[in-house]
Amino acid sequence: MGRMGKIAAHMVLAFMAMLLAQALTSGAAPFTPPGLASALALAALFAGAALAVEILFRVERSPWRFFAASDGLRLARSALLSVLTFALIARLADVRQPGGLRTLAVAFLLQTALLAGLRIVRRAVHEKALVDALTRLRPAPASPALPRLLIVGSANQAEAFLRAPAALGERYAPVGVLTPEARGTGDELGGVCILGAIDDFDAVMAQLRDGGLQPSALLFLTDGPLSAFGAERLGRLKTEGVRLLRRQGLVDMGSHGAAALREISLEELLSRAPVRLDPEPVRALVAGKRVLVTGAGGSIGSELARQIAASGPAQLVLLDAAEANLFHIDRELGEAWPRLPRRDVLCDVRDAARLNLVFAAEKPELVFHAAALKHVTLVENHPCEGVRTNVLGSRNVAAAARACGAAHLALISTDKAVAPASVMGATKRVAEAVVRQFAKAPDEGGGAETRVSVVRFGNVLGSAGSVVPIFQHQIARGGPVTLTDAEVERYFMTIPEAVQLVLRAVALSAGDMEPPTGVLTLEMGEPVKIIDLARRMIELQGLVPERDIEIKITGLRPGEKLTEALVDVNETARPKADGITEAAPLAPLPPIAPEALAALEAAALAGDEFAVRSQLFALVETLRTVPAVEKPAAGKTGGVKAAAARTQA
Repeated sequence: MGRMGKIAAHMVLAFMAMLLAQALTSGAAPFTPPGLASALALAALFAGAALAVEILFRVERSPWRFFAASDGLRLARSALLSVLTFALIARLADVRQPGGLRTLAVAFLLQTALLAGLRIVRRAVHEKALVDALTRLRPAPASPALPRLLIVGSANQAEAFLRAPAALGERYAPVGVLTPEARGTGDELGGVCILGAIDDFDAVMAQLRDGGLQPSALLFLTDGPLSAFGAERLGRLKTEGVRLLRRQGLVDMGSHGAAALREISLEELLSRAPVRLDPEPVRALVAGKRVLVTGAGGSIGSELARQIAASGPAQLVLLDAAEANLFHIDRELGEAWPRLPRRDVLCDVRDAARLNLVFAAEKPELVFHAAALKHVTLVENHPCEGVRTNVLGSRNVAAAARACGAAHLALISTDKAVAPASVMGATKRVAEAVVRQFAKAPDEGGGAETRVSVVRFGNVLGSAGSVVPIFQHQIARGGPVTLTDAEVERYFMTIPEAVQLVLRAVALSAGDMEPPTGVLTLEMGEPVKIIDLARRMIELQGLVPERDIEIKITGLRPGEKLTEALVDVNETARPKADGITEAAPLAPLPPIAPEALAALEAAALAGDEFAVRSQLFALVETLRTVPAVEKPAAGKTGGVKAAAARTQA
């Protein structure tokens, strides 16, 4: 119904409200032939007053089919203003009003009821629930033609989901709700009964099975980690064919179609509760800026591109050397944000000349450098390639960013750069120093200094090189699941959460008066033992570790450590913000001599692996130098050595 139709309907209801009010408060007198004309005139005057209020407050803008409690209060306000306007006009025109204040009070109640009733009926018709709501005496049974859905979440979340238009897409029939607390048990939310508390999950599931209402899917509306339900229980449900669903969008930024349902990823089942941050600082950092992401087709780079695209940049440049990865992320962003100005650039960060041309043409203001070789074993076996990409490629990006006048460069680093035992970790540690040095150093062209932020974090679930896809493949094959040592433990978080924290860390750094002197580290929670991760993944498939799937220990590989850290021996941790810490150096880091970097580059280009390893780790040792302390106590000296030994272990 159009705007004029809604206004006309409201006027008719106001007219009827005043007629009924006069009849209820004054008996049949107003409707006898002598008083009928007067009653109709008063009703018309009241409808005119309601029209004035309608035009002034535009009550018709509220869609009838989405009627809610807040809309009812606005309608009551509209009716009250209509009554007051009518009373004022009648007083000024000296029109006699039968029934006095009683008529006005009844008119107010009737108009509110009629306006609200019209919308309730309209919404019931829209949701095809009018006949059912009028005739059904008990909670609606699940439709036998649709798969059944059990909802897990608070009463507010469940009620909001159930009343959202097309929330289920007519794909599921809800059979009940489980809430964090049992006090609402037995209540109805839109005709769907609260069956109990989440703690009673197994008992509720048994009752549903006994009653022939076994759910085909579980919808989790809670923000907590799903691992709290237990891997064995979730695995049993998956084995029984029960789908585990969530609403679209794990991270708020960039989510589309909030009412859409999606399968829960394995990473969500394994992870802790994600850190939720205010997205406004990130939007302020990115909005209206020209942004370039290197390694944009990789697991971290592609998620960076998604979240940056959601924040409204002026232009987004996607740079990657992998053709297929670049094609896929460019097409995805084109579908999700068709109006976003963007460009895909096929370019290797090793190619300094090509990189300079790209940066000079695009003139990015923000650069996120995620391109890297990060497979520990592969880089260990190919150290020259690791240096060429991770060290020299980072130097090229930093120099190009400074030359084009970029305001900010963010380097994605890793916890393996702390006390590195692998070539990959060593290349990233040197890269941390190189980007600072080359982004700040003056050049012959007079390039401006570029602010640098370095962000370290640990493993991300589901990223390229993560153990999760490897374990998935091994479990699907029937085992064994292989890991190097039963005591190996790592920090884990999901890719969207890691990228959200990276963007927040860079936004904080950009807002500081002085550029950061240390490395920004992400709060990764407690480290997870890889063997425990393997067991949970096996259980999530409804299998029993060691009985159905063997777990085999193969021994530590070259360059692999039992544990990782985010802060080194020559750094101190200081809080920066929620979820973010700064690893500040105890003393200013010595610059890398141009001769040393040139020698490392020559060895890498010549393929001299021995020289590359020795020169690389020599540079790392200079970057990890612990400042001397005057007159150290014996205990303190021992403590520093012990800390260094622990970190190197």
